[in-house]
Amino acid sequence: MDQDRQDAPSLEDAETLGEALRAARLASGRSMAQLSTMTRVHPRYLTALEQGEYAVLPSRIFSMGYVRAYAGALGLDELTAVERFKQEFPEAAVPLQAPTGTEVQEQQSWRASPKILAALGVLIVAVVGWNVFQRVVRIEPPHPSDLVAVPKNWAKEADSEVERALYLGAPRAAPPDQTTPALYITPGLETQLTGIDPDDPNAVAASPAPPVQAAFNPRGAVYGASATASQVILQARKPATLVVRQGDGRILFARQLAAGEAWRAPPGLAATIDVSDPTAFDVYLNGEHSGALPAPQSPLGTLNNRAQAEARQSEARAAAAAEAQARARAAQAAAALAAAPPPAAVVPATPPTG
Repeated sequence: MDQDRQDAPSLEDAETLGEALRAARLASGRSMAQLSTMTRVHPRYLTALEQGEYAVLPSRIFSMGYVRAYAGALGLDELTAVERFKQEFPEAAVPLQAPTGTEVQEQQSWRASPKILAALGVLIVAVVGWNVFQRVVRIEPPHPSDLVAVPKNWAKEADSEVERALYLGAPRAAPPDQTTPALYITPGLETQLTGIDPDDPNAVAASPAPPVQAAFNPRGAVYGASATASQVILQARKPATLVVRQGDGRILFARQLAAGEAWRAPPGLAATIDVSDPTAFDVYLNGEHSGALPAPQSPLGTLNNRAQAEARQSEARAAAAAEAQARARAAQAAAALAAAPPPAAVVPATPPTG
């Protein structure tokens, strides 16, 4: 084993970082699954590092963390591996540069001038000293109060108030409780709205509707298809990576979603949803919560089929409820017609006989 590690090329001798990582893994004798458990990195990302497919990886910060963990597990220098990754996959952003020019130099020279700073200090001290001097001059010395004696009538009134006793009367009765009138219900209103008479024991009760699930509530950016065309929505409970691959292997969507961000799936698409943690995503079918993802890799067609089946069931339940209401109205009309008394027969009047 030690001989194989010595034969493995180092990070500096290998042509690419991926070749060095692959050679070190083969020399260590560990499988990809074992290294994934040690580094807590998905095997797909470790394979992407060895093959140089950096576009599959998540953001740059996470990718450098994966490189550091993988190199440490293989016994390679972590800092050298990260620097090699930066060289092979440079960042697109341009670093900021210090401003240059005559105007900037003049501002710096003005700030650094000791004469100007000293003049400003003397001016500030003069202004503060003048304000303090004005305040000290305006302070008047304390003088005796104009009220030299307390009037005699004030003392007499105070003594009378002290001698006066305080008496409490008998407690009063509590106010009467307010009465709330009974709720008034317009006769026939419930029958007109629902088609079922609540006083009729033979009325057909409507089948109970299924419980309403929690509706989709966007709490961040929503990517993917439009709201009118999509029936499946994936929303992140916590920061997690979402990758959607089409049937031919092309990547349709790949992003590190923050908590609350969501992705709308287009209908009729053969793709696979690949996530690192299925419990980090909530599935919404037709706008209603349907639980979490079943597995790290889930077919998108299965979710679209479930959404279409639930939509058809909702339409069937609505049609059945409408039909039950129509039947109840027809039965009530027939019962009212049967209970109505028959019209009285008209007897012709006999003419009087002379």
